[in-house]
Amino acid sequence: MRAARYYGRNDIRIDDLPEPEVGPGQVGIEVAWCGICGTDLHEYLEGPIFCPTPETPHPISGETAPVTLGHEFSGTVYAVGEGVDDLEVGRHVVVEPYIIHDDVDTGPESTDYHLSPDMGFIGLSGRGGGLGEKIAVQRRWVHPIADSVPLDQAALIEPLSVGYHAVQRSGAKAGDVALVGGAGPIGLLTSAVLKALGVTVVVSELSPLRRQKALEAGVADHALDPRETDVVAAVRELTGGRGADVAFECTSVQVVLDTLMEALRPTGVLVVVSIWGHRSEFDMFTLVMKEIDVRGTIAYVNSHPATIELVESGKIDLAPFITGRIGLEGLVEEGFDTLIHRNETAVKILVSPSGRGL
Repeated sequence: MRAARYYGRNDIRIDDLPEPEVGPGQVGIEVAWCGICGTDLHEYLEGPIFCPTPETPHPISGETAPVTLGHEFSGTVYAVGEGVDDLEVGRHVVVEPYIIHDDVDTGPESTDYHLSPDMGFIGLSGRGGGLGEKIAVQRRWVHPIADSVPLDQAALIEPLSVGYHAVQRSGAKAGDVALVGGAGPIGLLTSAVLKALGVTVVVSELSPLRRQKALEAGVADHALDPRETDVVAAVRELTGGRGADVAFECTSVQVVLDTLMEALRPTGVLVVVSIWGHRSEFDMFTLVMKEIDVRGTIAYVNSHPATIELVESGKIDLAPFITGRIGLEGLVEEGFDTLIHRNETAVKILVSPSGRGL
């Protein structure tokens, strides 16, 4: 089978690999679609971050570079290993792509397995990835989805789960006003979760395409261009002078962080969703004087079932966020280069490792 492999910074190659063996307790998945994530771009430009190096294996997977990329993917079960009796061949599934030590409690009541030591991700830290034609995954991390959800849309359930967990961390509730800084894939999907909960959403975004997507998809009530609109003043006007109840930083850009801090009401909540590759200059004075509550968020924890329910019930429509579909051979030129150099022209680009469906 073919797979896109990460060898190091600026070095991704399409290799021919043996198909994975489906062992006891595992599920064999034929990948239908895999999204390109901002984390993949960070690895390509600045990594390795979650990816191992050729000299340093990941402490859980034991793998060194090269590793297969891709952690936002959907597919169809083609085989089940010994002991797996609750999934059948042909079932549509998505993957919660964790690599976690075996002694960590990952049960349904756990709220912190995603913060456990050495945590890694399938498709970044080893154990195959969604940018390969097939993958074998432990049953715990495989989530069935209804056939009514198209597999291309299902590939967005993983990043939607990121938004779901971020909203959980914020404590946002119906009737609140949220300001989302950045309408890239995570900003838009976080907005989708907020709207599904009855929150009024204001998006600040430079890209006309992404502002239009936010409005057309119905995930934002207001989409502002910060070059033309005083975002802080606009939010205060919309809230009777109070400011936003919650804000989500989805860009890792300093000016966006500063805007959110200023636009929040006193005792408001700021959730930092983006992965910062550098230190920020944080406004400690505003933090203290407004008693802002700052919360980090990473990935998801037992979030997939509730996220899948939002999609299956029709409360969230993922179709508008798919702006491109490519084959594996176009991964770098059509996928990575577009999202790195022309990201204002795209939201989510999906890859078909097999080429079927294109």
